[in-house]
Amino acid sequence: MLRPFSLRTLSFVWVGLALTIGLVASYVWVNSNRMWDRHLANAYVAGIETYYALLTQSEIQGVNLTPLTPTDLAHAYQRNFNAISQVPKPGYLTLLTLKDMSQDGALKIRSEIQIAVVSDQLTYPISELSLSQQEPSAYQFGALARLMATYCSNPIVFGRVDQLAWVRIDGSAVWGCAAAPPDNRLWVAIASIIVISITITHIGNVTDTFGYFARALKSRQLVGGPDSYDTQGPKELIEIVGAVNDYLQFERDQLSNRAIVLSGVSHDLGTPATRLRLRAALIQDDDIRKKLDSDIDLMTATIEGVLAYTRSETNSEQPQKIDLMSLIDAIVADYQDTGAPVTLRQTKVTEANASQQVFTTRKGTIPVSEAKAILSYVRPVSLRRAVTNLIDNAVKYGRKASVTLQADANHIYILVEDAGGPNRAAEMDDYLAPFKRGSGAQSISGFGLGLTIVATVAGQHGGTIEFQDGGTGLLARLVIKRVV
Repeated sequence: MLRPFSLRTLSFVWVGLALTIGLVASYVWVNSNRMWDRHLANAYVAGIETYYALLTQSEIQGVNLTPLTPTDLAHAYQRNFNAISQVPKPGYLTLLTLKDMSQDGALKIRSEIQIAVVSDQLTYPISELSLSQQEPSAYQFGALARLMATYCSNPIVFGRVDQLAWVRIDGSAVWGCAAAPPDNRLWVAIASIIVISITITHIGNVTDTFGYFARALKSRQLVGGPDSYDTQGPKELIEIVGAVNDYLQFERDQLSNRAIVLSGVSHDLGTPATRLRLRAALIQDDDIRKKLDSDIDLMTATIEGVLAYTRSETNSEQPQKIDLMSLIDAIVADYQDTGAPVTLRQTKVTEANASQQVFTTRKGTIPVSEAKAILSYVRPVSLRRAVTNLIDNAVKYGRKASVTLQADANHIYILVEDAGGPNRAAEMDDYLAPFKRGSGAQSISGFGLGLTIVATVAGQHGGTIEFQDGGTGLLARLVIKRVV
């Protein structure tokens, strides 16, 4: 198995590959431009030489001047060049007349050269030549040859000097497509795009491994993640995953040891507490006996409360997909069976996220009836304990509890409101700490761990516990993340 590379090594590889691609692409691009410019220059020079070869009826290297057959010659005189043999059909005709003045002693001789170009692809834009009377005609013919080389269309060229016969000018070896150098610019651009795309994809895959692990670790409490993680990626990520695994194992061991110690303390105190109850029963004084029984009950209840908090911290319960409406309804029904003043307030409609459709009421939301099941992955026992603690506090401090269940696409909201008590929403956050109790707690049984357990359970479900002043009293709002 190959050892994973570090991000530093991968960065050097990515930067080196980018530089290599840039250098190779630049070299090929510049070299192709240079070769193409040389090809156009050769065509320009060959055009100038062809001009003088027509005037002197001489031969030049690379360009052949061939007389036409009588039939083709007749077509040429009639300007019917498309009828000449070996001419592409249909053909596009370009005509050009070049006039030049030459000096022969005291006489000025005016020469006229007529050029006809037949192409199977286009009529050549003579306007691009920028012809002028001051520019020698030879240079104009050279510009025409360069123009034909630029468009690479294998034209058939015919020429005539003054009243001489038309001749076929075969310069395909100079300005034809076969003479054009290979243009590698397109291929190097495509290759560069492919290599860059592969590199960007690889960079994205490497960076995504960090995001995948972060999301898996973040959702670990929500869906019951594994005890340890295994991932593929750069060396740094593997080291981070290893450190996280070690920390998770340390945390599990620490919580397990804490639970074992507390369980041992509870077990060890059980026997003395039983003996104390038996001995207290022998006491004749009723007041002293009741006080001892109360102290024993307080001691054992405190230990049980700490054990309950420790069990909620260990987070050993596996999440299950359940109907939250059924769970809350069952909890409220249990209280109502005992005559407790607890009611379930039904919510008629909530809104869930949705893409805009024809039948949605407004963009991004869709109404959902609360009569339907509200499904989510939760820890049923832990969540029941948290809701029960909220209801118990509402009944103890606010005389009654009203429970409401709401949900949207991302969260589930469990609202518990009392009928008004001594506590206010602004001070409730202070009571989330262990063993912190609110106003009027001296006359009410409890140990200050109920809200701490609620906050712990909310965190395990990716949520929070919030407090606000409601319509009738204090409103506790338990928010958990919805995982379907």
